[in-house]
Amino acid sequence: MSLALTAPAVLLLLPLALLALMYPIQRAQGYPSLAVAETDPLSLAIDAGLRVVGALVIVCLLLGAAGLQLKGQTVERVGEGAHIVLLIDRSRSMDDTFAGKPPGEGEASKSAAARHLLREFVQKRPHDRFGVAAFSTMPMHVLPLTDHKDAVLAAVDAITRPGLAYTNVGLGLAMALSMHEADPTAASRAVLLVSDGAAVIDRRVQDKLRAAFAKRPVNLYWLYLRTEGSPGIFDVPGPDVPDTPYALPERHLNKFFESLKIPYRAFEAENPQAVADAIAEIDKLERNPIRYEERIPATDLAWLAYAVAAAGLALLVLAKLAEVGLADRAPAQVRDGAKAVARRARAAQPLKEAA
Repeated sequence: MSLALTAPAVLLLLPLALLALMYPIQRAQGYPSLAVAETDPLSLAIDAGLRVVGALVIVCLLLGAAGLQLKGQTVERVGEGAHIVLLIDRSRSMDDTFAGKPPGEGEASKSAAARHLLREFVQKRPHDRFGVAAFSTMPMHVLPLTDHKDAVLAAVDAITRPGLAYTNVGLGLAMALSMHEADPTAASRAVLLVSDGAAVIDRRVQDKLRAAFAKRPVNLYWLYLRTEGSPGIFDVPGPDVPDTPYALPERHLNKFFESLKIPYRAFEAENPQAVADAIAEIDKLERNPIRYEERIPATDLAWLAYAVAAAGLALLVLAKLAEVGLADRAPAQVRDGAKAVARRARAAQPLKEAA
């Protein structure tokens, strides 16, 4: 914990605090003689205390004007979560409903359903870091891994923008893995692929993906938004359907992922509820211990300096009010003193005559 100032140049005025120590706080009053008066330790202590309070008031006012604050800091904590890259399909088919047609009144497109559920997924995982990438004909780097949830939610909201023509999942995966490669921490890593289809991945791209997954293991989840009537990724084709990547790209993409020898799960969803169930299952799976840094912002302490200064000023005002009260009673005290002197003089007069 350390203190800081936003305008440290104000402290050049600190020598002004010595004025309160050099000069009396209360007004000096004259008396006929102090020869017979005893030393009053209490009065001396009060006078010294008022001088110190005056100096403290000046110091606190200067600290408040200088912007006294407690420095922001970063604290390491331990929680549950992971570093997750959301890899989102932005092909044109994502703008259709699960029935494979443009959304009508009261209907949601696949991208809109995914956006709503991904927002909930991000919001209920406070310790995760998220990155966002998208792909269609080419991959798009949307947001690097970050713990700024507002930026992640804004990136997720962008998936409802009109999509492009094709699906190039291979290059999209390569970009998602490169985002993890740039992250030096030892946290659990995952890629969540959200897509309603697949295309054939070039053999060279497959080899690069194998090497990348082998270099740094990453948990891979594929949320397949299946259009009504399209082949499923787990369906075994009939004898009249050629079992090739060109005829059944989604099935063979799933087989490719299974061959990577990494933690991999595929979820097939044909409606928004199935998407919600799949995301809930992924949320349960990615609950590993994680060290994360919590940034604590700077705390303004100027108000505290001003509060101490105000309390000191109130005490000085009370001292001045008490001083005024003593001054009002001074004439009566002088009269009483004069009478006492006269009595002593009269008592001493017979002794002089006798002498």
